[in-house]
Amino acid sequence: MKLETLINKNYEKLNKNDLHVLQYILSHRESCYDLSIVELANACFASRSSIHRLTKKLGFSGYSEFRVFLKWEGKTKHPTDDLMESFHSDVAQTLKNLDSVDFDTISKLLYQAGRIYIHGTGTAQLMCAKDCQRMFSIIETFIILIHDQVEFEAMYRGMQDTDVVLIISLSGDTPTLIPNIKQLNAKGIDVITITNLKNNKLAQMSPNNIYATTTPGATKEGTEITSFVPFYIAIEMMYRKFIEYKEKQEEINDV
Repeated sequence: MKLETLINKNYEKLNKNDLHVLQYILSHRESCYDLSIVELANACFASRSSIHRLTKKLGFSGYSEFRVFLKWEGKTKHPTDDLMESFHSDVAQTLKNLDSVDFDTISKLLYQAGRIYIHGTGTAQLMCAKDCQRMFSIIETFIILIHDQVEFEAMYRGMQDTDVVLIISLSGDTPTLIPNIKQLNAKGIDVITITNLKNNKLAQMSPNNIYATTTPGATKEGTEITSFVPFYIAIEMMYRKFIEYKEKQEEINDV
């Protein structure tokens, strides 16, 4: 657990002096764990007893345990230096994943669909869904965007077994969606999932899965970074494969 998390968790217990001390620690986190309680008190113009009480408020037995925590947090390696390496690896792995996807079946489902719906389970996923909607509209294949759970439930009532629903989810384990997928399956509506490459509930509930690979990273400050570029690549691949399939079908129909 990060120090910021502990502060947020126990914020109501902290007074103005506590926040002053914590501000100093956050600004000097790489050196604070080397300070004794007296040295830290002098640096913050606080008393030894007030710092001891502060550590108690944060859930530690005392300053010694808090100091060990600061040292552990300071030594914990953040993958900042590996962010680009991880990004390249994720893109390469995603392309490899896509080579094994049965896009003919997926393209056939989309081509024969009465209506196509798409839903993203979060803000970034919804942006992916909007871009997918935009791309397909260029080739006059129109997709209905489901913005949220309320719209999902409202639109479900009008869905038919000839429709197809695309779902974009980072984890593939969104609890609120599980009942929806069960309803879609019961109604005979085909579901295509685009999720991160891991064993997940949504993928288990549909035979039509497209996997992206994205590995969470973090800055030195601990800010989490999750790239959705692999998801855009997966959507782009689905789009291009669909165009190829559609053109072949049109050639067949023209003969």
